[in-house]
Amino acid sequence: MNRRAAALCGAAAMVAGMVTAIPAGASTDSATAPRTTRTADPAKLTWKKCGTADYPTLQCASLKVPLDHANPHGERITLALSRVPHTSKKAYQGPLLVNPGGPGASGLTMAGFVASSLPKAVASEYDVIGFDPRGVGASKPALNCGPGHFSPVRPDSVPSTPAIEKANLDRVQAFAEACGTKYGDLLPYLDTVSAVRDMDAIRAALGAKKINYFGYSYGTYLGAVYAKLYPERVRRLVLDSIVDPTGVWYDDNIAQDYAFNDRHRAFMAWVAKHNTTYKLGTDPEKIEAKWYAMRAALAKKPADKIVGASELEDTFVPGGYFNGYWPYLAEAFAAFVNAKNDDPLVEAYENFGAVDAAGDNGYSIYTSVQCRDAEWPRDWDQWRGHNWAVYEKAPFMTWNNAWYNAPCAFWPTDTLEPVDVSNDSVPPALLLQATGDAATPYEGGVMVHRLLRGSSLVVEQGGGNHGITLSGNTCLDKHLATYLASGKVPRSGGEVDAVCKALPDPKPLSAESAGSAGSRGATLHGLLGFRD
Repeated sequence: MNRRAAALCGAAAMVAGMVTAIPAGASTDSATAPRTTRTADPAKLTWKKCGTADYPTLQCASLKVPLDHANPHGERITLALSRVPHTSKKAYQGPLLVNPGGPGASGLTMAGFVASSLPKAVASEYDVIGFDPRGVGASKPALNCGPGHFSPVRPDSVPSTPAIEKANLDRVQAFAEACGTKYGDLLPYLDTVSAVRDMDAIRAALGAKKINYFGYSYGTYLGAVYAKLYPERVRRLVLDSIVDPTGVWYDDNIAQDYAFNDRHRAFMAWVAKHNTTYKLGTDPEKIEAKWYAMRAALAKKPADKIVGASELEDTFVPGGYFNGYWPYLAEAFAAFVNAKNDDPLVEAYENFGAVDAAGDNGYSIYTSVQCRDAEWPRDWDQWRGHNWAVYEKAPFMTWNNAWYNAPCAFWPTDTLEPVDVSNDSVPPALLLQATGDAATPYEGGVMVHRLLRGSSLVVEQGGGNHGITLSGNTCLDKHLATYLASGKVPRSGGEVDAVCKALPDPKPLSAESAGSAGSRGATLHGLLGFRD
């Protein structure tokens, strides 16, 4: 869930900078949207100082957009924007919109992260633009359907008895009903296409004929849909850790269950490799059995009356996104099993699994967008049958993920048709995908490569992290920098255009590293939205 890693990597705040004039030759005319949508005149943006020392050149602005883009002069909502302005006096390549995923993740700090992580020569040529999508964070109104929805201790995620299943069903139905009661007038306009219309309103307000776009995770679907609706307004397109657009969203979540189970077993193998540190054994299957025994014990007696079975899953799921968390999770696991000490486990839950108000907001948008975007089964018997079948092969996250998405079975709006993102008109896009990514499995990258004519697929071979550029892999970052600088993409003529070797897995914590996650990868994964 959003912001699980905040305690380790720190929440970077928004900061200040200088106002940059609209570049010469940029269009300030009203944009012409696709024929299905009328547009109002583009708004003016006023950039103001807003930040901390982490990203000292960030600026902030707000933009009013129609709630319903088909009614441009009707009710309006407000988007929160951020910017790191370009500094190069020799070249300006326009705005680079960035999005960290979710749906529901805030993108304001993302602008500072991307601008500071790219090579200076590249970043200096772009205005890097972050934004909170509609309903998110500093945008207004911001949703919070069910404050405390994830407060511990929740029912066991595995519905092993009718009573447990009913408790979980009551909980998710109450959340869906609360969303409908509090935000019934907004829910019909919380979807990916509406967010894409907002992006084009941002483009128009920036006075740009075209945008450059860089999205992670769900942000890859957002970017692909923008490119489908506005191909003539895309200059460069970078998609990192790619959603399979043919499976949104029910099938994609089922695919995640298998992939996260594999990633959890990779973590078990890593723990076995470091038996001298963790003393949990050298057989990954036996270590996995100890993990499930820990889960069973917590289901009966939650640690510190906080970490039950469901909270344990919440704590370890982020390890499937980023292996930089493995040493912290392994220490908590070992302390519980070997020393009957649950204090490190509670601390790990507070760092990785606990959900604050920002997380409640992110989840409210996650459900609102995904439940509206595409059809979900409305018959709970279908969910039950599918998830028990998957659980038999992939028990780690299946039921936890099912309940996370289950409000969609009871969502108080009708659904839209998913967007066919196949595209013969968009300029060459750069696609980046790890072979072992659990949140957006590898097949999604291959699928989008086929659907976007002229795209180039760069693969991190053997990598399992979610969000792979600007997190320490110099090979991947070189492809990214080259593309943003020149528009050039690698070509091989095959299914994959370039291969980068994955970074080595982390080592157990040392005395020096025990206090901090300490890497760009940790910072990035604190910004990305979980559960994409």
